[in-house]
Amino acid sequence: MSIEFRELLKKVGSGKHTSKSLTRAEGAIALEMMLNGTATPAQIGAFLISQRIKRPTGTELAGMLDTYDRHSQKLSPLPNGEKVFILGIPYDGRTKTAPIAPITSLILKTAGIPVVMHGGDRLPTKYGLPLKEIWQQLGLDFPSLTVAQLQRYFQQQQFVYCYTPTLLPASQTLISYREELGKRPSLATLELIWSPYDDPQAQAIAGYVHPPTEAIIRDTFAERGNPPYTLIKGLEGSGDLRISQTTIVVTNQTQSPDGIEYLKPNPYDYGLGGEDVPLKSAPEYYLDLAALLQGQPSPLLNSAIWNGGFYLWHCGKVKNLQSGLDLAKTWLITGQLQETLTKLKTDFPNQSA
Repeated sequence: MSIEFRELLKKVGSGKHTSKSLTRAEGAIALEMMLNGTATPAQIGAFLISQRIKRPTGTELAGMLDTYDRHSQKLSPLPNGEKVFILGIPYDGRTKTAPIAPITSLILKTAGIPVVMHGGDRLPTKYGLPLKEIWQQLGLDFPSLTVAQLQRYFQQQQFVYCYTPTLLPASQTLISYREELGKRPSLATLELIWSPYDDPQAQAIAGYVHPPTEAIIRDTFAERGNPPYTLIKGLEGSGDLRISQTTIVVTNQTQSPDGIEYLKPNPYDYGLGGEDVPLKSAPEYYLDLAALLQGQPSPLLNSAIWNGGFYLWHCGKVKNLQSGLDLAKTWLITGQLQETLTKLKTDFPNQSA
């Protein structure tokens, strides 16, 4: 048993009226002691569930991110200082709605906008469809690449998916606790905002589900110097905008007095409203995805146009949302995304097109 860790546990686990938040340094130490095994399994489980009940603070998460950064390898910045967009997507995947982020990322790639994604295997307690499997299905086996290969590919293509166990293997240490606790701990929030790219000016785009999480993430970024970010209350906590209703988006890339701006894009205002596409099965999704990329009819089309258009506008490619929607639609119905994917596959290490 660790006496030092017990003191940290007592602070966060003392109940509704007497628990206290950790400092940034204490948050970093707590995660370090969990990763290196100084804390016992009982202490780790108690800490994770206690912090969840108390709700982590931005200061605590900033410290925990400091520890993740010390344990991780990161991709070096692009040589010409291009602005990179980091898509933070829940690692535990999707079970209810079809993922749109792979399509959005291909639209951004087609537009010449650098994109970094990251994630891992199917994780508890949700065990949803992860990005890793989607890219493998599309012929891009990113988990097979070393860090050096990922770096070279990103320098060449300005597009990459980083398999987190490759760049941050220490993160795998605590996965079993998620299954045993039956709830997502604060580590799940860390996954959304940790970055495998070593540039503080890269723009993080992360999803969330609950309004308190938005505030916690904003506080975390503020503690870490307020880098560029956008937070999206998207499908299943992802950055995928809904077509069934208005999506709440908040960004600090604004001139507003309070430093943030809320955007509330409504798909019905642009003739794209409807039911969000359900994820019936992975094989059916892959068929719909393949048809969409080839410019063939697909139930994913309206969601792809809506997300692609918004991201093109938000990332600065076009002057307004309607122009983004028009451009995304043109690329989708003409099969341009399949050409983009084919080029990515052609240049992929050790693989043919």
